[in-house]
Amino acid sequence: MKKFKFITAIAFACAMLFSFNVNAQEFPDLDKSPMDAASFPSSYKESNKLVKIIYSRPQLNGRSVEDLIKNGEVWRTGANEAAELTLYKDMVFGDKEVKAGTYTFYVIPGEKEWTAIISSDLNVWGSYFYDEKNDVARVKVRITEGKESIEAFSIAFEKGDNGLNMHLGWGTLRVAIPFKL
Repeated sequence: MKKFKFITAIAFACAMLFSFNVNAQEFPDLDKSPMDAASFPSSYKESNKLVKIIYSRPQLNGRSVEDLIKNGEVWRTGANEAAELTLYKDMVFGDKEVKAGTYTFYVIPGEKEWTAIISSDLNVWGSYFYDEKNDVARVKVRITEGKESIEAFSIAFEKGDNGLNMHLGWGTLRVAIPFKL
């Protein structure tokens, strides 16, 4: 009888072990707007970064940019969580010095120009909880039109005249946002 109870206990333990193992193998489907990051310098081998932004990349999927972001409304600069901007060095944004640190990054689209915003808020989903009183700095930038359409919202950095430019692109829309060192 003891042998039977022992074998039953071993069988039960094995069944539980395999059932936990099966549950641990379940993964969610891929996000429709995958997370990405852009930094400067952009080389993944360069660890001495000046700036990095983490954002999600919504896709057009046959829609227009104007259908997805509205003029005059705060946008999280991507999808899902608000974009997270990390400055590894103090920089000037617009006319204001911004200390090294991590912030959220929003934009307010307009017909001819956009307002780019660095906010002290962190861990924010979307722009639903955006609060202007937490703005650290704002800058207005003009929009331009690219020759080619970009399906997925994209961000890239390049060295500019007095610092860096963060380029936003989606469809044929292009926005260059300056950061001064």
